[in-house]
Amino acid sequence: MDIHEYQAKEILRGFGVPVPRGGLAYSPEQAGYRARALGGAAWVVKAQIHSGGRGEAGGVKLCRSEEEVRDFAATLFGKRLVTKQTGAAGKEVYRVWVEAASDIAQELYLGFVLDRKSERIMIVASAHGGMEIEDLAESDPDSLCRMVIDPATGLCEFQARELAFALGLRGGLVAQMVSTLRACYRAYRELDAMMVEINPLVVTHAGEIVALDAKMSFDTNALFRRPQIAELRDASQEDPRESMAADHGLAYVGLDGDIGCIINGAGLAMATMDMIQLAGGAPANFLDIGGGASPERVTQAFRTVLADRNVSVVLVNIFAGINRCDWVAEGVVQAYRELGLTLPVVVRLSGTNVEEGRRILRESGLPLITADTLAEAAERAVAARPKLAA
Repeated sequence: MDIHEYQAKEILRGFGVPVPRGGLAYSPEQAGYRARALGGAAWVVKAQIHSGGRGEAGGVKLCRSEEEVRDFAATLFGKRLVTKQTGAAGKEVYRVWVEAASDIAQELYLGFVLDRKSERIMIVASAHGGMEIEDLAESDPDSLCRMVIDPATGLCEFQARELAFALGLRGGLVAQMVSTLRACYRAYRELDAMMVEINPLVVTHAGEIVALDAKMSFDTNALFRRPQIAELRDASQEDPRESMAADHGLAYVGLDGDIGCIINGAGLAMATMDMIQLAGGAPANFLDIGGGASPERVTQAFRTVLADRNVSVVLVNIFAGINRCDWVAEGVVQAYRELGLTLPVVVRLSGTNVEEGRRILRESGLPLITADTLAEAAERAVAARPKLAA
C-alpha cells in the first residue's frame, strides 16, 4: 500500500527525520492560507498523488507570493497528472502540499528496500539526488552505494558513518546523516514497510540535512497489525478494480488483456497467464481467490473481474487443495445466474471433490465451457473470443 508524500513525511518526522514545515490544502484558498501561516518569502506547492516524477509532469512549483500559490494550486485541483509511473490514464489531484522553500546546497538520494536475493533490508544511496533512481542506475551506476543490514544487529552506527563518508559528507553532517539513516531504518522495520525513499535528501547552506521529499509503501499483508497505517489508504489513487478486490480480501492486479482470470494460488495464476499468452490471448487481470473459496467469494470474484469492461471471456482455473471443487462450481453457477452473464465462461477444475464439481457444472444447464487441463482451458478461452465478437 502506498501513501502520500505528506503522510510519509509525518511518519518519518515522528521517528526523528528532519522535514520542512508544511501544510495540506484541499482548495486554492486554503493553499494560500497555508503559505501565509508558514511565513517566509517562498513556498513549494506539490500535487499529492501516488507517483514519482511529479515535477516533470508539472505538479511541483516554487512560488514567491501567496497569489502565485493560489493560482498554481487552482491549476492542479482536478487535473490528471501523467507521469512515467501512472501510465497514460494518470492520477487525479485532490489535495496539495504547501511547504516552506529550502535553501539547497546539495541533493542526495536515500532509499531502503527489501533485497530479495539476500533476504535483508538494503540501503541504496547516492550523492546525486533529485533524479529518478532508475535513470541514475543506468547513467551512473558507480555512484550508487549499497549496504545490506543484518537483522540480528540492525543498522549499526559504524555502518551509518561509513555510508555518510561514502556520500562525501564531513563534520557535523555525518552525525546528522547517521541519525537520519537509523530513524529511517526504525520506521521501515517497526511499521512493516516495503520501501522508504527520500529523494532528494538535501543539505542546506545552513549545514542541515532535510528530507525534501518522501515516499513510503507498506506490506499489505501486515496492515491488520498496523491500523494507524491502514487508515492512511487513499482509494482515489488506486485502480478501482484493485480497490474493489481489496475490500473483499481478493488479490487482484489489473492488466491490459481481455480474458478475465479467476484462479486460486499465485503460482497457478502466473502459469495460467503464461498459457493464455502462449495460446495467443492476453489476460485482463491477475486474481487469486485464495483458500476456502465459498460460493459467495467466487461470485464476488466474478463481479470484480467483470468490472473491467474489456473482459470478453472469463477463465476459471482451480486446483483444489484447501478449496473444494464443488464449492467453486456452486459459485460459478450462482454468479452466472445472479449476474446474468452472457459472455463465455471457461471452467477447469482439478483436485478435492472434482467429480462433484464437474457434476454441478454439467447439470446446471448453463452454456459453460469446461476443460480438463490448463493448456486446454487457455486454448478454449482464446477460441471463445471470436464467438462473442460475432
